[in-house]
Amino acid sequence: MSNQPILLSKALASFDALWSPRIVTRVNDYDVRIAKVEGEHLWHVHDDTDEFFLVIEGELQISLREPEGERTVVLPQGAVFTVPRGTEHKPSAPSGAAILMFEPTGTPTVGDRHEEIPDHVDATTGHDLNA
Repeated sequence: MSNQPILLSKALASFDALWSPRIVTRVNDYDVRIAKVEGEHLWHVHDDTDEFFLVIEGELQISLREPEGERTVVLPQGAVFTVPRGTEHKPSAPSGAAILMFEPTGTPTVGDRHEEIPDHVDATTGHDLNA
């Protein structure tokens, strides 16, 4: 990891892949990841961890399946939202977005339980930014 400040706009400009997070830094045992997203991700669940989202550019929608039923939260640029552990969710960005996520190192982008992974989804635990 870098011992210098990281400009997120420059980091985002360094890759084009969608739904393929880059690790910009680590805090204790957590990755700080950025990603470019467009279209739909997939329904998935993180059994043991919450998932934090910050919208850097654009708008992100997160559909949630909760005991009360299904709902969608809309996050405009600058908004944050945390999906509680064990909640089935599906992020999407119809017009594209750039997001920052904060989650434990090694957390797979498709959760612990998920739908079939489409070809466009890079199912990883994040790529190092400079790799």
